[in-house]
Amino acid sequence: MDEMGLLERSGGPVTRSRISRELAALGLGDGDVVMFHTRMSAIGYVAGGPQTVIGALQDVVGLRGTLMVTCGWNDAPPYDFGTWPQDWQDVLRAEHPAYDPDLSEADHNNGRLPEALRRWPGAVRSRHPDAGFAALGAAAAELMADHPWNDPHGPGSPLAWLVAHNGRVLLLGAPLDTMTLLHHAEALAEAPGKRFVDYEQPILVQGKRVWRRFHDIDSEEGAFDYSAVVPEGQEPFDAIVRDMLAAGIGRQGSVGAGDSYLFEAADVIDFGTAWIEDKLSK
Repeated sequence: MDEMGLLERSGGPVTRSRISRELAALGLGDGDVVMFHTRMSAIGYVAGGPQTVIGALQDVVGLRGTLMVTCGWNDAPPYDFGTWPQDWQDVLRAEHPAYDPDLSEADHNNGRLPEALRRWPGAVRSRHPDAGFAALGAAAAELMADHPWNDPHGPGSPLAWLVAHNGRVLLLGAPLDTMTLLHHAEALAEAPGKRFVDYEQPILVQGKRVWRRFHDIDSEEGAFDYSAVVPEGQEPFDAIVRDMLAAGIGRQGSVGAGDSYLFEAADVIDFGTAWIEDKLSK
């Protein structure tokens, strides 16, 4: 959509002060620890782009608050490079740059905000190359500390620390299926058929590039086969979040032109884990 179309949708420029007011009306407040997902085009014409959104979030959560995003690694080697011809594998292993929390770009599929926040002065990024996160604010270092190499969505992960810090999740114009925190529910859920992946990526160990093997739930294709309990064409996380909202969990409001939602992280995990175990254990 062109700029005029975005302006018309949002009733004029969406400014920092407007976003701040509307986030406060949604229920975000001073001192909050919040993981956020954003779709800029849904909000409308945001004057200043990601800088404006991050600034508005900082205005609302204040100096005691913390912002968190999911990053990943945009230029990570593909999971299946081990199936390539051997000479191609050898070239990749010899020269693929190691994941560097300071330099490696966040996954572009997550939108513009994760890359903007992880580059923000004072931001802290977790050490995991594939399931990494970044945070900015008072609790950033605690949230990102010692991200487990294996089971990086499970206990001890930034997602687990978000829950432990009484954190919240904000979908800022973002689709319901972007609720990354539900990967933590998948990691915790005790249900049959849980799917895992093993893969290799290069990381830095005492300044040297080292290939390391990782083990995790399959967050790309799905940790479970949801086809029997989710209608065809609907994303599983969309179904879970819609049921969550129908149960009265979460708050809904408008920020700019976009529908936005605010959830308590603990409620997401309690509901999501129970939903998975109940639906998939029958």
